[in-house]
Amino acid sequence: MKTSGEMSGHAFGHENGHPLGKDAGLNKVVVPKRKRRRLNMPLTRIISFGFGGFVAVALALVLYLSVKANFRNTFSLLNDKAILITQSMERELRGHFSSVEQAVTDLKPFFDNGIISLTDTSAALGQLQVALASNEQITVLVVTDLNGDNFGVYRAPNGRLWPFRRQIPSGGEKTYVLPKLTAESPPTWGPLMLNDIGQFANVSVPLVRGGQKVGTLTAASSLNELGVAIRSIEEGDDATIFIIANGDDVVLHSDMEQLQTGGTPSRTLPAPRTELGDPVLAALNKGEQLSGFEKAASAGIDVSRIEVGEDDFIMMRVVVPGYSDQPWVIGQYFRGITISREVRRLTGSAIVGVGALIIAVLIAIWMGRRVAMPLKNLAIQSRKVGSLALDNVEPLPRSRVAELDQVALAFNSMVEGLKAMNTYVPRSLFSKLMRLGGEKAAYAKEAELTVVFTDIVGFTALSEGMTASETSRHLNEHFSILVAAVEAEGGTVDKFIGDGMLAFWGAPDARPDHAAAAVRSARRIARALHAANLVAATRGSPVIHLRIGIHTGPAVVGNVGALDRWNYTVVGDTVNVTERLQSLGRDLGIGEEVVILASADTVSQLHGETCEQAAGDFALRGRAGALQVWKLDPFAKPESADYSVPAITAAE
Repeated sequence: MKTSGEMSGHAFGHENGHPLGKDAGLNKVVVPKRKRRRLNMPLTRIISFGFGGFVAVALALVLYLSVKANFRNTFSLLNDKAILITQSMERELRGHFSSVEQAVTDLKPFFDNGIISLTDTSAALGQLQVALASNEQITVLVVTDLNGDNFGVYRAPNGRLWPFRRQIPSGGEKTYVLPKLTAESPPTWGPLMLNDIGQFANVSVPLVRGGQKVGTLTAASSLNELGVAIRSIEEGDDATIFIIANGDDVVLHSDMEQLQTGGTPSRTLPAPRTELGDPVLAALNKGEQLSGFEKAASAGIDVSRIEVGEDDFIMMRVVVPGYSDQPWVIGQYFRGITISREVRRLTGSAIVGVGALIIAVLIAIWMGRRVAMPLKNLAIQSRKVGSLALDNVEPLPRSRVAELDQVALAFNSMVEGLKAMNTYVPRSLFSKLMRLGGEKAAYAKEAELTVVFTDIVGFTALSEGMTASETSRHLNEHFSILVAAVEAEGGTVDKFIGDGMLAFWGAPDARPDHAAAAVRSARRIARALHAANLVAATRGSPVIHLRIGIHTGPAVVGNVGALDRWNYTVVGDTVNVTERLQSLGRDLGIGEEVVILASADTVSQLHGETCEQAAGDFALRGRAGALQVWKLDPFAKPESADYSVPAITAAE
């Protein structure tokens, strides 16, 4: 390699470099300072939420006002209907049995005070007969003493009253059961009793003399009379009233002759709910709870929808405790065509409205993406430009929108210009300056650096037998090895001089291990060059021998130049010494594939380095005094020295 005179004070620069110095004039590159992070939103979302939001709000307001009014009115009427029907049935039930319970409650004091004697059965029967005649809801009134003997009055199906002693007349048996009572027991309802005439509910009170229970007064009431009263509130052929008692037995059903679903019940009453033959009652527990009936639910009324084949029914029911040993369920169901049609109409309108909202939002999203896609692509490609990944930047397509088309043309031209500039400006250097703040980091200053200078041995002779293209190809392959090794250790390639390279560590990144990083990089170069030479030898190409000089010392680093010819470079005695060291390799590395010579200033900073050999003290051209030189093993393993990389900080 030939040099042009002394290198002292010479600025090795990129001829087409762009200025980064503080006084670079009109062409200086201003690197923005780090700003506080701002909340950014993609244009696609802005357009989608904006346009779609306005359409959605408009449709939602209209939909809300109309549907809300319809739903409110419809479900208010349905709630009122459910409450009215169910409470009417419950009132009839409670009114019927309350009169029965009141009858025994009113008679009890006469027995307890001795006005009616248990021993004078004739007089007692007369009193019971009067009580039974005045209360049509009672079928049997019977008094039972502690020995089990009884007497009372029975109302026959034809309405005739039959007094009896010890034995109830035919048809009156199995109308009641005596519960376990104490002297303090209140009126107590026993289980439902079934005989040939029908089903009976019975209530008993204790008869007390002197604080001791002496007998029981019981009244039994036929459910046939209750059915007549409840059927009076039925809403026609489209409604069915029922009562479920004894756990799950249907004891009253208003459509025993003809069911709404067609046909007749398969059994007589009472019958288990699932065996009666009414498919609506059979599916009672499978009903779907209807929403919108909160008012009815607060009154204890359950409203559900039951599907039977292609028909659906609205079921309203309530649990009524107190008139047997188990709670009763009274209710009514009717065809849900009218109500279901209204509910479905309202639901359908709501679904259509929601569908319109969804479609509007989807259209807005589509339009937003359509309009914002070029800008989104611009943002993606701009991030690649910001990271200097220029080879990965895709050209922006042309657009029919004039403004977007102009942006695309300008961006594509900018990228081509950056690619051309990046051919001459080291990408790693530009990235560091951008990261550290170009104006501050590029300002010329003195710093302690480690400089590496490489040169190919006898390249002039090697290139004599090559064409220009072959020479360029060999140099490019060689320089790619050098650059990769330097950048792998965080160094900065300053320039290529003929077949040589100048690189340095310690700026713009301030790092205390710059000497160790430079030595690691030199050994990376040696290993990579050895591998390349093996490949070259197999294909008959010339192999390359390399000299590397490494020196550590103070140097001026930063922008050096004038007007529009600024270079970020290093100058000073340290650079000259490094070049002299690689030149000294001609004498100390004869025949070696790679020779690495380092100054004592560099070796002194290699903690744990054992693969070095003292070469002696040498007087270098252009430098007063002798310099202690060390010869490093180019192929030493990385673990032979402690080259750990500490945290890198910005240069002061």
